[in-house]
Amino acid sequence: MVHIRERFSTKPKLRVSLFAFLLLLVFSPGGDARLRRTRSVTPSTEDTVETYTKYYNYVELTGRLQSLAQKYPHIANLSSIGRSVQGRELWVMRITQDPNTDSPGKPKFKYVGNMHGDETVSRQVLVYLVEHLLTKYAEEPRISELVNNTDIYIMPSMNPDGFEKSVEGDCSGENGGRNNAKNLDLNRSFPDQFDGTTVNSDSVPEVMAVIRWIQEKKFVLSGNLHGGTVVASYPFDDSASHQQQGHYSQSEDDSLFRYLALVYSSNHPVMKTGQPNCPDAMEEKFKDGITNGANWYDVPGGMQDYNYLYGNCLEITMELSCCKYPFAAQLHNEWDLNRESLVAYIEKVHIGVRGYVKEALNGAALTNVSIVVTGIHHNLTTGKYGDYYRLLLPGTYNITAVATGYTPMTVYSVQVLEGKATECNFTLAPLVSEAAGSTTTHFIPSTDEPNIPTTTSASFSNSTQTRVFPSEVNSPPLPEHLPIQPQVFRHHNYADMELFLRKYSSEFPSIVHLYSVGRSVEQRELYVMVISDNPTVHEHGEPEFKYVANMHGNEVVGRELMLNLIEYLCHNYGTDPEVTKLVNNTRIHIMPSMNPDGYEASTEGDVKGTKGRNNSNNFDLNRNFPDQFATITDSRQPETVAVMNWLKSNPFVLSANLHGGSLVVNYPYDDDKKGVSQYSPSPDDKVFQQVSRAYSQENPLMHNGHPCEELYPDEYFEDGITNGAQWYNVPGGMQDWNYLNTNCFEVTIELGCVKYPLARDLPQYWEQNRRSLLQFIHQVHHGIKGTVSDSRDGTGIPNATISVEGIDHNVTTAHTGDYWRLLVPGTYSITASAHGYKSVRTYATVQKDGVEVVDFRLTRVHSDSNGQPIEGPQPTKNPSDKEFESLIKDLSLGQGLEKLVRDTATEKSFRYQRYKELSAFLRGLTLNFPQITSLHSLGQSVEFRTIWALEISNKPGEAEPSEPKIRFVAGIHGNAPVGTELLLEFAACLCINYGKNPAITRLVNETRIVIVPSINPDGREQSVEKQCTSTQGLANAHGKDLDTDFFGNASQRVVESQPETRAMMDLILDKGYTLSVALDGGALVATYPYDKPVQSVENEGTLKYLASVYANNHPKMHLGTGCSNNGQSNIPDGVMRAAERLSHMGSMKDFSMDFGHCPEITVYTGCCLYPPAEQLATLWAENKKPLLSMLVEVHKGVRGVVRDKSGKPIVGAIIVLNGGVRVFTVEGGYFHALLAPGNHNIEAVADGYQQQRQEVVVSSYEAANSLIIEFDMDNNIFGLPREFVVASAAASMTALVVTACIIWCVCAAKSNRQKDGFHRLRQHRDDYEDEIRLTSMGSKKSLLAHEFQDESESDEETLYANKI
Repeated sequence: MVHIRERFSTKPKLRVSLFAFLLLLVFSPGGDARLRRTRSVTPSTEDTVETYTKYYNYVELTGRLQSLAQKYPHIANLSSIGRSVQGRELWVMRITQDPNTDSPGKPKFKYVGNMHGDETVSRQVLVYLVEHLLTKYAEEPRISELVNNTDIYIMPSMNPDGFEKSVEGDCSGENGGRNNAKNLDLNRSFPDQFDGTTVNSDSVPEVMAVIRWIQEKKFVLSGNLHGGTVVASYPFDDSASHQQQGHYSQSEDDSLFRYLALVYSSNHPVMKTGQPNCPDAMEEKFKDGITNGANWYDVPGGMQDYNYLYGNCLEITMELSCCKYPFAAQLHNEWDLNRESLVAYIEKVHIGVRGYVKEALNGAALTNVSIVVTGIHHNLTTGKYGDYYRLLLPGTYNITAVATGYTPMTVYSVQVLEGKATECNFTLAPLVSEAAGSTTTHFIPSTDEPNIPTTTSASFSNSTQTRVFPSEVNSPPLPEHLPIQPQVFRHHNYADMELFLRKYSSEFPSIVHLYSVGRSVEQRELYVMVISDNPTVHEHGEPEFKYVANMHGNEVVGRELMLNLIEYLCHNYGTDPEVTKLVNNTRIHIMPSMNPDGYEASTEGDVKGTKGRNNSNNFDLNRNFPDQFATITDSRQPETVAVMNWLKSNPFVLSANLHGGSLVVNYPYDDDKKGVSQYSPSPDDKVFQQVSRAYSQENPLMHNGHPCEELYPDEYFEDGITNGAQWYNVPGGMQDWNYLNTNCFEVTIELGCVKYPLARDLPQYWEQNRRSLLQFIHQVHHGIKGTVSDSRDGTGIPNATISVEGIDHNVTTAHTGDYWRLLVPGTYSITASAHGYKSVRTYATVQKDGVEVVDFRLTRVHSDSNGQPIEGPQPTKNPSDKEFESLIKDLSLGQGLEKLVRDTATEKSFRYQRYKELSAFLRGLTLNFPQITSLHSLGQSVEFRTIWALEISNKPGEAEPSEPKIRFVAGIHGNAPVGTELLLEFAACLCINYGKNPAITRLVNETRIVIVPSINPDGREQSVEKQCTSTQGLANAHGKDLDTDFFGNASQRVVESQPETRAMMDLILDKGYTLSVALDGGALVATYPYDKPVQSVENEGTLKYLASVYANNHPKMHLGTGCSNNGQSNIPDGVMRAAERLSHMGSMKDFSMDFGHCPEITVYTGCCLYPPAEQLATLWAENKKPLLSMLVEVHKGVRGVVRDKSGKPIVGAIIVLNGGVRVFTVEGGYFHALLAPGNHNIEAVADGYQQQRQEVVVSSYEAANSLIIEFDMDNNIFGLPREFVVASAAASMTALVVTACIIWCVCAAKSNRQKDGFHRLRQHRDDYEDEIRLTSMGSKKSLLAHEFQDESESDEETLYANKI
């Protein structure tokens, strides 16, 4: 069975270069002629009643099929699609209403049997199926409907030569016949996505015939019938690594394939059990009777993958019987087992979405139009009638039709229901319209193409369809195309500009998308208009470009030029080739005004003034960005913050910042270390010069180099370009920040000598710059581009680094692994690298025009300490695990979390809740959501208020050691209650969306979430709203700052711990937490351990990374602006070590690290400790995404299970991370540790077992690496045999006991002679109790004492602690 097939699959492969050569053979004229010819049917007198008692050899099969075709000509047609090696026909029976003609509206279905000649059950049951469909037509309504509405093709034998060689009764294939007459396995001979073409096409005419057949017919659904076990197998059949077994190779339609496989298996009495009980593999089981092909075993060159990848068709493989060639007496039973499955599977060709794509002008059918379903990266194309059939599971989808030369059309929110397909038709408008009077057309009725209906009715009219043909009469020559220019030139104030943008967004929705990146000081929107053929999303491989104008409010030419450019691009798309090409191949973002407030204060006619230059807070926005050389002390402005966030959210490649006051293109760097005016080149100085000249050369006045002779007679710029710092120093400029902090190359373009010219002069500015504006956009398509993907599964690798030898500036890949790297012409050494992958280097030559495509496929690094591949058991991922991993990746990349934030919005009127309301709120959650919540008391405060802990999980209260456990706490300082309100709303958000939002549901199901909203309820009752700096309520009722009261060692404690502290310490010591997040106030920063003054922090990289995850998902925190009211500003990335902010001993964070063995970060949510309630909604909006990101982050790092060779889990095993930090296995042998992205060394140690070492790779966007660590018994002790050491130890202990007894006797005798009546007593009861407490604590968790423990604490630090 399986093992036999594997032996065949290891046959040496003959490799031919090329898939292209194969396709050339496929579409050769001879092939087409042969495919279309119908075999003559010889009349037969053979009885058509089936007996189910014998196998048909080739002659008998031919006669049987001919007889059936002759008897049922109105619904059956027999033809051959080719011949085998030995010249036997490859018969196909077509069964449908009117089988001799093609008509639209009927999806094509096929069954292929007997691909392996000795797997014969399929050959016979397909003959029986043919007879069943033909004889039951008009008798059974189900069969009649199926035949009337489906174009069914059945090929009983793809390998007739192999069948003739096979022997009845051969269950294992020992007598041959599996392969074709050239001894090649047909199911290893199709082009493979990973290996290409591997066989000589002349040796597999059967495969070539089927390829031609697949390509011509555009089948929708298919089944490939085999034998050797009983299971339904679905794509993919192999993987890039070609791991022999256990590698789940998931296709884009994995869920759909699983559903289709289940349709077959669930209707098969044996298959659905998942237990074939085949004699040669009794242990083989398949859950629900289905399996992923590669997870079962690797099959390169298989037919089912070819159908999916190259044939528009979804195909699965059905294994029908344990015995490959059972005796004929079994045939009737096999037919009975498979009959219902065969019919039910055909019916699934009618699920999903179907429709037609037509041309807008004349309604003609459009063939080979791509049908794109958002979120599923697998497209199909329309057939010759413009019809398509896209199988989909029930749900809501956005579907787009895309065709060359036509404007794409998207239909949003298409509802797919169970049962019959939803109809969704498209009408596409051509991009290039005809000039009036240039041609004459005749509408000639066509008699060979039926009319395409617009309904799903099964009956079709016989009316004709019109087609457009160009006239053959002489026509005047076409005039030269002239693009449409803007017609109205005026200055647009904010309201006018807003209406202009909304108008174009409404008029051109297929290529335009309007959005805002934020607001100005005076709350005006910072609008951006995107213009592209798919404007709402980043398309893989398409570069992102931007123009930003009006940064200085009184420099207005750029603002008006951007509105002109929007008008020009919209009106000329589809008619002007240059515009159409740019829009189709570039995602163009245009921000007409970055400083709308300043514009409103400016005055028309201003030549060189400053009124309106700055924003409403009087800050120059082009001096407000972080700088590499100078420290920018000004507070970060809202316009600056919005733009920085915008740039971080999009993979921009090239940009221009449009100014006024001169006429020159200015490129980085804008300043230097010395702060003097001198040339300050960037590593990409040549690239910047190239793109700058591209702009200036199209503007003759600029290129001349003498821009403003009347205003600045001495100013000269060669070629109209200049290095910024050489002109004058600009610290805090936007263009340098773009280059240094993103992938984007930005220049600054000064558009004219007059800052705010009169409206009448605007047309000349457009004329001077329109060619330059377009030419600069073209520059984004120079250099190199490509995709960095995983060689194992082909998925793109985000954040991979592209480095160019000799240029000290790297770029990184976008979320789907695509990248762009601007370069000047030349030959370069390019390296792609990524965490967890082996770097790849190649050479690329960049030409003067166009872009060089350089793709990289990186191999994962999975090795032990010796660099060898990891051996031993590796976890097998089931589809559910794969789905969750995919969810974690989706939420970690792109707009995944943003979408989750939008999708989980809840109505909320925010206000502060005192203790009673808080308690009632928590109880309300448990009453309304009892299945996922559990509320319990941790203890009581000094004034006897309960400290509540709310658990949210799909099994609250139950121990689930395999799941990560995360703790959210707030309110340790009662005067900072924002965190409390955020956590209450966070809990409500999770509960309300559970069961409604799939992502929230899955996260709750896979995580144990514990929320402690108020640690210090007494202090909270004392605090006062709108007090941003007051300390009232900071401490508890005893006046103790609780964040200085967490001490684990008695020697450090001066007084007894507070009741609130004890409650939290008990919670923290209840081990099992993977991560803790504490919310506080009075600053805008995320801090990581330690609070105590230590010189170094073990595992600091991971701790800092965890804090940065929160900060990076916060719209303001990651910018590092800090708070002016506490003197903390310019905090790099919004993250710092806690001791650098405010060093102190006894913090909850440090206790969690040292004794709870759980990393904890503290997030300060805002500069005001107790802001007005009106600000809570804004604070929630800012922190919702970061809080959700923590739920995602807790599932990363490394996790696994430790067990011995017998499979018994080992509890208490030590997992040493990078030689330092330790975690311990819990119940079930599970462990989980968070780690920063990168390579990490893992050591596993347990008493009595041999130490294990592994290297793991942690990704910033993938779920935790799952490890299985198996221990071998360690039979050596100190390098000596265990038996010898045990015997020696026993002897030593015996001698020691004897010696001890002798000494005791001697001492006792001496003591009796020297009694003095005194005994040493303990002087301090408190010391005694502390020692007892410490001993107790150590006895429970002594092994954990060093996890996340900093061991650098000195005697001086202990003294410092006692002083505190």
